[in-house]
Amino acid sequence: MSLLQEMMVYNKQFVDEEKYRDFATTKYPNKRMVILTCMDTRLVELLPKALNIKNGDVKIVKTAGALVSHPFGSIMRSILVAIYQLKADEVLVIGHHDCGMSGMSADTMIDSMKERGISSETLDTLSYSGIDVQKWLEGFDKVEDSVAHSVKMVKNHPLTPDVPVHGLVIDPSTGKLDLVVDGYQA
Repeated sequence: MSLLQEMMVYNKQFVDEEKYRDFATTKYPNKRMVILTCMDTRLVELLPKALNIKNGDVKIVKTAGALVSHPFGSIMRSILVAIYQLKADEVLVIGHHDCGMSGMSADTMIDSMKERGISSETLDTLSYSGIDVQKWLEGFDKVEDSVAHSVKMVKNHPLTPDVPVHGLVIDPSTGKLDLVVDGYQA
C-alpha cells in the first residue's frame, strides 16, 4: 500500500469515528496572532508545545527558513490576510537553529535539480526571463540575521498596519526560544 493510500484509509476511519470533533474551532485565531515559521519537520509538534498554543489559537504560515524573500509574494500576502481578514494583531517570525537554509548553496541545489532531470536549458530559460536562480535559491549564514530580515520585511511593508512584529529563534531539539526582535520595543 502506498503512503497516500495509507493516509486515505486512516482519514476515512478518522472521519467515520468523528475524531475531528476534538479539533473544532473557528477560522479566527483565539490568541489573535500569526506565526511565520520554517517547514522543518522537527517543529510540527514541538513549536506549538513550546509556545503553549493549541488548535485554533494562531495562524501558522510555513516556508523554508521562515523567510520573507519577496515583499509581494505569497508569504507576505498570507500574513496580511491573517491581519486584515482573520483578526491577527501580532506577528511572530520564528526561525530555528540547524536550519537547512542555513549555509544552503544555490549551486548544490542546482546540481541536485540537474541530477533529477532539470536541464541546463530550462535553467537558462529562467535566467533569460530575468529570474536570478542563484539569488532565489540562496540560503542564509546566520539564523538570527535571517529572522531580523524577515521581521523588517513584514514591519516595513507598506500594507502592514501598526502591529508588533516579533522575531525569535527556536532550538529544534529542546524548544528553547531566544528573542531576536521584541516587536513591542521596535
